Amino acid sequence: MEAILKKLFLSERNMIWAVAINSVIIFALYFPTLEDVWWLEWLDHFFIATFLIEAAVKIRTYGWQNYWSSYWNRFDLTIVLGSVPTLLTGFLPLPDTSLLVVLRLLRLLRMVRFLRFVPNISHVLDGLGRALKASVFVIIALLFLNVLLALVSCQLYAEVAPEYFGNPVVALYSIFQMFTVEGWNGIADAVAEKSSTPFFGGLTRMYFSFVVLLGGIFGMSLANAVFVDEMTMDNNDVLEQKIDTLHQEIQELKQLLLNTPEK
Repeated sequence: MEAILKKLFLSERNMIWAVAINSVIIFALYFPTLEDVWWLEWLDHFFIATFLIEAAVKIRTYGWQNYWSSYWNRFDLTIVLGSVPTLLTGFLPLPDTSLLVVLRLLRLLRMVRFLRFVPNISHVLDGLGRALKASVFVIIALLFLNVLLALVSCQLYAEVAPEYFGNPVVALYSIFQMFTVEGWNGIADAVAEKSSTPFFGGLTRMYFSFVVLLGGIFGMSLANAVFVDEMTMDNNDVLEQKIDTLHQEIQELKQLLLNTPEK
C-alpha cells in the first residue's frame, strides 16, 4: 500500500495533472450556474484531500527536516493548509455570508501551485526579487512625485474640477492615471473647458502635458528600464563569465606560443 501511495503522490507528472484538473474545477465553480453543483464541490474537496495526502506521503518519505528545507514544499503545504477550511462548506450548513466568500477564495490559492512546474521558475523569481529591490528607490521617487503633483493640482483645480482634484486622495488617483498615460487627455480637456478664459485653459493643458511628460514618459520609463535590466542581469552575468573565460584562454594560448621555441 505504501509503495502505491509513493508511486501516485511522488510522481511530478501525476501532481501536475491533479493541479490542472483542480484548477479547471475551481474555474467552473465561479460560474453562477455551476457554483451550487454538488458534484463539483465534492470533486474540489477530493482534491484538497489529495494534496493533504501528497504532503503526508512526502513528509513520511523524506522526513520532516528534508521536506521543510525545500522552499516549494513549504509553499505547497501553506497553500493546502490554507485551503482546508473550504471543507467546512461541504459539511456544515453555512449561510452565504462574507465568511463563506472568504473560505471559497482560499481555494484559488491552489491554482498558484502551477508556478512550481514552470521551467526555470527559480531563476525568474530570483530576477524578480532583484528587480523589485532595484526598483524600490525609483518607485519611492515616483510616489513622492505623485503626492507632490496631486497636492499642487488640488491647490489649482479643487474648485474647478472637484471630481478629479477635490481632495488629495482623488487627486492622487487622477495623477496616477496620468502617469499611466491612460485617458490623461480626457482629464486635461475636462479641466481646461471649465477654465475661466481660453488663456488659462491653454495653461492648464500645458501643465498637464508637463505632468504626463515628467511622470508618465520619463518616470515610468525609468522604472521600467531599471526593472527589466535587473530581470535580465543573470543572462548578462553568464555572458560576462564566458567572455572572461575566453579571454583567459586566449592569454594562455598566447603565452604558450611565446614560450614555444622555434624550430
